[in-house]
Amino acid sequence: MVAGSSEGELAAVRPAATAAERAATPRRRPKNRKAQIVRVAARAFSERGYHPVGVDEIAAEVGISGPALYRHFANKYALLVAAAENGAQQLLDAAEAADTPGLDPKARLIALIRALAEHTIDVRRESGLYRWERRYLERADRARIRVIYDRLQHLLESAIADLRPDTSPEDLTLLATGMMGVIGSITAHRTALSNARLVDVILDMCWAILHTELPPPTSAAAANPVRGLPLSSKREQLLAEAIRIFGRQGYHEASIEEIGAAVGINASSVYRYFPSKSDLLAAAFHRTGERVAIANSEALAEATSRADAAVRIATRFARLTFSMPEVLPVYFAEFSNLPAAEQQKLRSVQRQNVLEWAHLLDDDPAESRCRVHAAIAQVVDVGRKLRFENRPENVARVRALMEAVLLGWNSPPPEADPNPGEQ
Repeated sequence: MVAGSSEGELAAVRPAATAAERAATPRRRPKNRKAQIVRVAARAFSERGYHPVGVDEIAAEVGISGPALYRHFANKYALLVAAAENGAQQLLDAAEAADTPGLDPKARLIALIRALAEHTIDVRRESGLYRWERRYLERADRARIRVIYDRLQHLLESAIADLRPDTSPEDLTLLATGMMGVIGSITAHRTALSNARLVDVILDMCWAILHTELPPPTSAAAANPVRGLPLSSKREQLLAEAIRIFGRQGYHEASIEEIGAAVGINASSVYRYFPSKSDLLAAAFHRTGERVAIANSEALAEATSRADAAVRIATRFARLTFSMPEVLPVYFAEFSNLPAAEQQKLRSVQRQNVLEWAHLLDDDPAESRCRVHAAIAQVVDVGRKLRFENRPENVARVRALMEAVLLGWNSPPPEADPNPGEQ
């Protein structure tokens, strides 16, 4: 080096490489390019849904061309499968890495919850993929990925069983599902809590679930008879069937012809009630928001305390969802398919309904909103485990878990336990 010169000064006087020299220099492909593509795709699919996202925009986000992306993945569906499978495997890997041999049962469950929560926070923007977009996976792919989640479920159930040895296998499944719902719920909102505080809140909600006594189940044979009369209004029938079909197949896979046929009319007749499929979707969103708002008002009118009102809203929310299980998947998964103006209006309605509920809790406002979203996750995830069989005892079991995450655990947090060696 020349005396008195810096490396930066020397670099400044070096001649720039010619275009020919740059072209002759081999460009090294990053070793993690495929993983980078998968993560970008997972984030895009999670935030906007599978159908609206194009391969070219995923490639552009990564910084490569579309043809370059196809060297890694044959098509967009292959990307969906890879993203969903990778997300499941990473979650299981995080749990297994935290499952250290020799931990006492309480420390083991805490370690598992913390590891799952911390990992989910790290990949928060892409972690909602399987939850909402799995219906687009083919049966064989969905079954293979389901095996990974089943292994994770079994790991969590075994940790809960060590602390609640007399709990039935069915209740262990619901408790573990409830905890996973709490952890997964943070992918559905952007509530502003520090990562450390968010992990603590998740742990508190999971610990409340651990101590929840679930109402006993009854056999399907003892189910109450179905009550209610069918809708007579064609417009209301179309709305109801559209929600079911959107929820089952997804907005893009559903057709106006199919929705019309479900109520006995042709496609041209559907347009007498709704100008387009997107108008049908918007109407479904507005109707759901109205029902939630009505449930909130009724609960507030009947309540004897703020906590009682919060639990009454939970009960109504669970009943509403069990009466039409497709409501929440449509409500959360199809939002990006609405026109921008409708999105803005409906986001305001959604926010107001959550705030109305959260204001009834005594926690910090951000923490209260986090608890409300976790309560909603109990309906989605535990409801799926119960196959949304609309029986009072199933609604009661979900409501008990919702109450636990809303009101918390009435004891010191696990780390604050004065006798950590005791179970």
